[in-house]
Amino acid sequence: MSGKRVVDERAIHQKHYEEIYQKLGQDQFARFLGIKLLELGEGTATAEARVQEHMLNAHGTAHGAFIFSLADFVFAAACNSYGKTSVALSMNIGFLAAAMKGDRLVATATEEKKNNRTAWYRIRVESDHGLVATLDALAYRKNDYFVAIDEEA
Repeated sequence: MSGKRVVDERAIHQKHYEEIYQKLGQDQFARFLGIKLLELGEGTATAEARVQEHMLNAHGTAHGAFIFSLADFVFAAACNSYGKTSVALSMNIGFLAAAMKGDRLVATATEEKKNNRTAWYRIRVESDHGLVATLDALAYRKNDYFVAIDEEA
């Protein structure tokens, strides 16, 4: 029999939801960009932001870095939703349509597969006009949890 302890991450998410939500809400860069976390589930997250004047590129459309930042934030929220410290290993984005000043962008991350060490996510960024970007992301799941799990088994 293995000496490894099995951790119920769904139970951790449910028990420590408020603490996890608050921790993810401390992302200063997301705050600076006006990104708001709307929903946080087990391996899922939804966030929104509005395209402002200073977020436009030379063509007058939303800068790709802003769209990427929104997708990256929702990815980070989803992969850290179990209270286990997770960081990006790789991300691949496809820009499919332009977003304009004033557009409300909504990004949704969905966990496709996870194990103890890695997890894969699909992210969609949409406006009222349709799909703006998609992102595939791979997370590295560290050993540590940023919530107390000593009493859970």
